[in-house]
Amino acid sequence: MVTKLLKNGFCYAVGIMSGTSLDGIDVAVVKISEEKENVQLELKHFDSISYSDEVKQAILALCDPNQATIQMISSMNMLLGRLYGDAALTVIKDAGLRPEEIAFISSHGQTIFHQPEAITIGGHHITSTLQIGDISTIAEQTRITTVGDFRTRDMAVGGQGAPLVPYADYLLFRDKEIGRVLVNIGGITNLTILPANGEENQVKAYDTGPGNMIMDYFANRITNGKHSYDKDGAIAASGKVIDDWLEDLLNEPYYALAPPKSTGRELFGEDYASKLWDTADKLSISLPDRMATVTKLTAITLTDQIKAHLPSASIQEVFISGGGCYNPSLMKEIESGLPTDVRLRKMDEIGMPADAKEAMVFALLGYQYLNKRTNNFPPATGAKRKVMMGKVAWGNVKEVK
Repeated sequence: MVTKLLKNGFCYAVGIMSGTSLDGIDVAVVKISEEKENVQLELKHFDSISYSDEVKQAILALCDPNQATIQMISSMNMLLGRLYGDAALTVIKDAGLRPEEIAFISSHGQTIFHQPEAITIGGHHITSTLQIGDISTIAEQTRITTVGDFRTRDMAVGGQGAPLVPYADYLLFRDKEIGRVLVNIGGITNLTILPANGEENQVKAYDTGPGNMIMDYFANRITNGKHSYDKDGAIAASGKVIDDWLEDLLNEPYYALAPPKSTGRELFGEDYASKLWDTADKLSISLPDRMATVTKLTAITLTDQIKAHLPSASIQEVFISGGGCYNPSLMKEIESGLPTDVRLRKMDEIGMPADAKEAMVFALLGYQYLNKRTNNFPPATGAKRKVMMGKVAWGNVKEVK
């Protein structure tokens, strides 16, 4: 069946992503086409719009249970909807398009809480996740149908609600002859193992641990707030890895958990990073050596997992996306941790710009939802079955009504 979203064989959509690193609002304008349900994505325009310092600090406060209030959560939910709508309209214009040419917007929202492990309330075992950025506000502001709130449906069928990107990795990038690993290094690092000519049940995908989150915290402390990240990996490059401390860091229980597993700021956020900083103080570790060591931590927790799958998946290529791929010190550590016959590449080399990948993926998830197709990936999330993730706020675009 040819989807109603397509006109003349394609449609334009907008994917919006705001991740745990809080770098800003990633917006991708995507041209979507398909033939016999073989969906193709083509990036037309991408931009990342930074949060103001005030908004970024307010979001960080929401991620801290000791600071967050119901009023703050409710207000920021509406504000982010407005900011996402503004960002979408700006990038649509920059792409040379008009809002009425956009079939739909698909927004991940901003995660402020993610609890994949169940707690017990009144005898009921409950997992939960919360992404804010009201889709009704986006739809009303842009007059474009908006899809969002993807993760909760996967949790409703026993999944962890994360990671979601492996659905697209399997659909778009599996290869008949070459085993591949697709990695995204945002605030958290996640990977998708795609065995050569693999079936869905052979795919492994999960969060390996921290990505930029701890490194960014250390960069902020080292520069007294002047920089929010280690630009060009320069601080790490000036230091050396403290092996004894790194060994202690690797004792974090999360790394030993079997997949499916997912994590976030609740574990590896500011409180965790602050404790590592205090430990480094007690050990009298220099500032550059601290950065070198936590950079190695992100790299080794990733490469150890990749190497565990090498024989069974025939892995020959590792593709990196997300902000971490622009950190030369981190990329050097990752490359040195992989066998010499495994190629380390950026997503750009496979036809999807590294910065834009996650925003493009959410455009795909929204497209599948509006076509009433399942769009979760149980091998990655642990869900009991495939479901249609998402909720919709209808706009004024006639072809999607």
